[in-house]
Amino acid sequence: MHKSLLALAVGSVLLLGGCAQYNQISETAKQAQTLTANNPFYAPSALQYQAPDFAAIQNEHFEPALLQGMAEQKAEVLAIANNPDAPTFANTIVALETSGELLGRTSRVFYNLTGSNSNPELRTLQGKMAPLMSAHSDDINLNANLFERVDTLYDNRHELDLSAEEVRLVEVYHQRMVLAGAKLTEAQKAEIRKLNKEHSQLTDEFQQRLLRMTKEIAVVVDTEADLAGMSDTAIRMAADDAEAAGHKGKYLLSITNTTRQPVLSVLENRELRQKVWEASANRGLEGDNETASLVARLAQLRAERAALLGFDNWASYRLAPQMAETPEAVYKLFGTMVPKVVANANKEAADIQAMIDKTGGDFELKPWDWAFYAEQVRAEKYALDEEMTKPYFEFERVLEDGVFYTIKELYGVTMKPRPDLPVYHPDVKAYEMFDEDGTSMAIFYADYFAREGKRGGAWMSSFVGQSTLTGEKPVVVNVMNIKKAPDGEPTFVSYDEVTTMFHEMGHGTHGMFSKVKYPSLAGTSVSRDFVEFPSTFEEDWAAHPQVLANYARHYETGEPLPKELLDKLLKSRSFNQGFDTLEYMSAALVDLEWHSLKSGTPLQDVESFEAKALEKHGVNIEAIPPRYRSTYFAHAFPGGYSASYYAYMWSEILAADAYAYVQTQGGLNREIGMKFRKTIREVGNSVPPMEAYKNFRGQEPTTDGLLKRRGLK
Repeated sequence: MHKSLLALAVGSVLLLGGCAQYNQISETAKQAQTLTANNPFYAPSALQYQAPDFAAIQNEHFEPALLQGMAEQKAEVLAIANNPDAPTFANTIVALETSGELLGRTSRVFYNLTGSNSNPELRTLQGKMAPLMSAHSDDINLNANLFERVDTLYDNRHELDLSAEEVRLVEVYHQRMVLAGAKLTEAQKAEIRKLNKEHSQLTDEFQQRLLRMTKEIAVVVDTEADLAGMSDTAIRMAADDAEAAGHKGKYLLSITNTTRQPVLSVLENRELRQKVWEASANRGLEGDNETASLVARLAQLRAERAALLGFDNWASYRLAPQMAETPEAVYKLFGTMVPKVVANANKEAADIQAMIDKTGGDFELKPWDWAFYAEQVRAEKYALDEEMTKPYFEFERVLEDGVFYTIKELYGVTMKPRPDLPVYHPDVKAYEMFDEDGTSMAIFYADYFAREGKRGGAWMSSFVGQSTLTGEKPVVVNVMNIKKAPDGEPTFVSYDEVTTMFHEMGHGTHGMFSKVKYPSLAGTSVSRDFVEFPSTFEEDWAAHPQVLANYARHYETGEPLPKELLDKLLKSRSFNQGFDTLEYMSAALVDLEWHSLKSGTPLQDVESFEAKALEKHGVNIEAIPPRYRSTYFAHAFPGGYSASYYAYMWSEILAADAYAYVQTQGGLNREIGMKFRKTIREVGNSVPPMEAYKNFRGQEPTTDGLLKRRGLK
């Protein structure tokens, strides 16, 4: 996913998922290999900040550690739930916060690697563990004695001698357990366990099929002539990929996880463009790895689960703890923007059709034509050829002199390479973050290049979370899928990839700057429609003139991007925003429509459901399909963004408003950067999101900044 975030709710008591019984886990544990001191997960890693010892970790180490971790946390939680003493914050909430240490450190590594460096053995284990991990979660969240203790503390939270952060933690625990079903009858709990079991199995199967599908749908091209428009380097990379896939002498075009494909902007062969686009847009509809049936059933399951919990639909259930609070609020937000966005998109389509006609094309604009002719419109309108800018966006320079430079200027931190730390793949690099006074703050892993076994998109995650209660410091990773150049050649990134690097570092610093006491409130453990705010805010610094001047330099000469090109690049930022905004909004609306279904609704035909959803909201423009169709919508179906893909735009409102405010305070400077760091990034979820925003901004946001950012005002 583009800009996306991988959230792993592990290490604390409230794991995601859930069904089955502890005795099932225990029986499985008896059959598994016994955890021994030779297992690297047996004790906390001896490396700095408990960074995983990837040099020692092998596939076979995960299963016994995960099973033993669940067994240990089971015993800890039962002791808390059955404690004869009256509930206190210490013997209930703090005890829960510190439970599951072995499970936490193992599962963080396991689920990070299944996303970024998977293999058949890990994928098999992932499928085996999914229902067991879900069961573990349910047995905690649905434990009546445990909830009674949490409920008592919640009812008396303002009478107890608790800090504001501690009150917040009690409220978070209580809400999560209620939303998990803690108030249900025993019969209802049994039903929700059944639904959760099937749900965990289907989401795992969805992820597995997406991984297999990515390899399956790659387009093989017979002759180099068909690749006209691609650079020599890109053609060599396609040849290397084809040979690696067993097609020596041919060329392979990999399909990224979004509907649009980057290669469509340069391919001159219209027939090949159509083939690439159709491989992307039609994936998952049929074949051994079809996901359409999983989409339809997951939507049903979620509707049934929401009804059991007393909600009209899954969207209402999911948005209850978010800033938006209700689906109606999101529909209203999008509804006010649709007319302007569609008008912009139609104007862009007219300009592109005019370019097709002007250049001798005797055909009507189709989705596979948009990117190719949009680049020609861009070149004519702004006299900008993006290929001319690429030599100024060399990957290492963008990272070091762009991303790292910006966080130093704003927040006073520096990143120093740590080649001594083991990594899980040769392309991964480790860094240590230092504060301006020289204090070490965190370990950061940079995993930016595409490879087999890595799911599509970009995300941030943690191997170790921050907590002053446990004394743990953050160990964070940023993951992307940049196409790496052949050995010995520089890797150039597109400007979109540049902004994604900044975006993911926004998530990364959200985790690494965290300064809270309790693990469940640390770093990025905030609502979905707030978590994308700090990262989207970071994006805009990629275009700040001072930042651009520092990293946009020719890879050979070191000369800065010529002012003429720089001006054109900055002016062109609002180009194609009708398309960008509409394809995003279309996907978000499809997501909400799927999750607005009521319990009892029959299985839906995916293609007709999507078409009706787009028509209902007036966003059904043929040439601009949704950024993700349901069958490969990793955010909404196997991922954690069901009914929440809207969160990117909701967060963008905050980000655009904050960035505009910062420019009135002097722009790129330490004073305003430190204010943002302290009021937003350091507090995690210890402060309610809107309260944190107002602590920084002084008021609630308006949509003015968003409309300007997207070229709609």
